[in-house]
Amino acid sequence: MSIAFLLAGLALGLPLPPQQSPAAPPAIRAFVGARILPIGGPPIERGVLVVADGKIRAVGALDAVEVPGDAEVIDVAGKVLMPGLVCTHSHVGEPWGADSSGPIQPEVSSVDSVDATAASVHRARAGGLTTINAMPGSGHLISGQTVYLKLREGKTVEDLAYRRADGAFDGGLKMANGTNPQRSSGPFPGTRAKSAALVRQSFLDAIAYRDKIAAAGDDAAKRPARDLGLEVLVEALAGTRVVHHHTHRADDIMTVLRLAEEFGLRVVLHHVSEGWKVADEIAKANVACSIILIDSPGGKLEAAGLAYDTGAVLAKAGVLVAVHTDDFITDSRLFLRSAAFAVRGGMGREQALEAVTLAGAKMLDLADRVGSLEVGKDADFIVLDGDPLSVYTRVHQTWVEGEKVFDLADPADRLIAEGGPGAGDRRPGVNCCAAIAGWEAAR
Repeated sequence: MSIAFLLAGLALGLPLPPQQSPAAPPAIRAFVGARILPIGGPPIERGVLVVADGKIRAVGALDAVEVPGDAEVIDVAGKVLMPGLVCTHSHVGEPWGADSSGPIQPEVSSVDSVDATAASVHRARAGGLTTINAMPGSGHLISGQTVYLKLREGKTVEDLAYRRADGAFDGGLKMANGTNPQRSSGPFPGTRAKSAALVRQSFLDAIAYRDKIAAAGDDAAKRPARDLGLEVLVEALAGTRVVHHHTHRADDIMTVLRLAEEFGLRVVLHHVSEGWKVADEIAKANVACSIILIDSPGGKLEAAGLAYDTGAVLAKAGVLVAVHTDDFITDSRLFLRSAAFAVRGGMGREQALEAVTLAGAKMLDLADRVGSLEVGKDADFIVLDGDPLSVYTRVHQTWVEGEKVFDLADPADRLIAEGGPGAGDRRPGVNCCAAIAGWEAAR
């Protein structure tokens, strides 16, 4: 409203319009009475979690934490509350990368293919996942850049993506060896030895590219032409971009460790079906492992050595171990079941719960924000109706940065949690003449 309009109103004796009330302060919520599993410390039998401005303000026993007077108190007595789950290896959102033109394509990014509105994103929230490493497939030696996503509500990848300090999208580099990236004819490799040779040459090219840029200094005329792929490999050489490496057989695992040592790469080994064979070597290399546990045997021959006790063997050797979904190899809605499988294989209960939370956060360099319930961290957590390792337990609520993104009591969310293919699709079926009841309102 203009100053002139206000003055005219005063001159005519008209009443002034009502003043707009100031914006309401950020909501403070206190979740009271649950058994809290903070992961970073011992269980709290009757606990309180206080969240404000998307962060954890306080967490502790009911008689030790003061609930702010202006807090919205949410009774979660009889429930279990724990950090949101972290999946270090996911294809939720369909983040496909490289194409069939060649085996090494670090220049492509999952950012450019993630569908933030995909049904798979909603299903992941239903399973209690709040952070994922969305990555391309394993059909290439280097299939592109991964992107770390926080599963808050949003319509675009920009709404979900973690950012680095400089504002760039945060993520790693997906690599693979073994049979997946092999082909019978070029330009893809036909053998394991050729696979390693191609990767080695790519990093040597990146070193030469890096050194030319350094030697050129401020002289733009001496700098090499910009190469998007080599730029990404230079980040991997510098350790600012973690290499997430698909690998199964023990000999393939050792190849990755050799390349990591040769080029100083920060590597997380993924799947490691035969990791139990070379656990001591992995531990000596100080390399973390993200493993998958499936309830049905089969699949590729090189994964025949997959064992339930891999996590236990690796952990005993001193390896940091996370568990992942590889969604849709295993359904994100059943992610906690994978932690239970790890316990069945001999992993300790606390280690298994850490494997789906804090261990994964460490592998993504996000442990300062997520993975455990600690003051100052993001308010990402889930509410369960029982022991997280019980097959009977269900995720009742998922919260991201203090906002509820899944609620089993909501019929639409329940459909996502329980439905089959297509459950959660924003527009489940349409043609030129169809009218989808309620769709327009849900847009």
